[in-house]
Amino acid sequence: MDSNIKRKIDVYPDEAKSQLFRIRKLIFEVAREEGLGDIAETLKWNEPSYQSQYGSAVRIDWKEKSSDTISVYFNCKTTLVETFKEIYRDTFRYEGNREIVFKISEKLPMVELKACMSMALRYHKIKHLPLLGA
Repeated sequence: MDSNIKRKIDVYPDEAKSQLFRIRKLIFEVAREEGLGDIAETLKWNEPSYQSQYGSAVRIDWKEKSSDTISVYFNCKTTLVETFKEIYRDTFRYEGNREIVFKISEKLPMVELKACMSMALRYHKIKHLPLLGA
């Protein structure tokens, strides 16, 4: 794990930290299962960011001002969130065209979230497909 990201997340409340680590693990699992190669793990806009060579960046974070939630951010210039809304309309809570929001106390819908991560990490290979190939 990138040391800057570890330092950032280590000060978060335990429940938020646990959820963010679950999502991080899911990102690397998707990359491994789909043969996407190395994932670049950096801080972007002071948020943990993950990107494959084939995809669009995925950022995750907890913010004190919304202390009961965590967010997964996607590039707003992609069709990712628009596609997620079409496929998973009632599964996630969305903010605009770039964010999925979760209560830190809720059970993450891992199957659906994994599919979203897959689309994001492969975005440049699938962006021409209807519903990103889902």
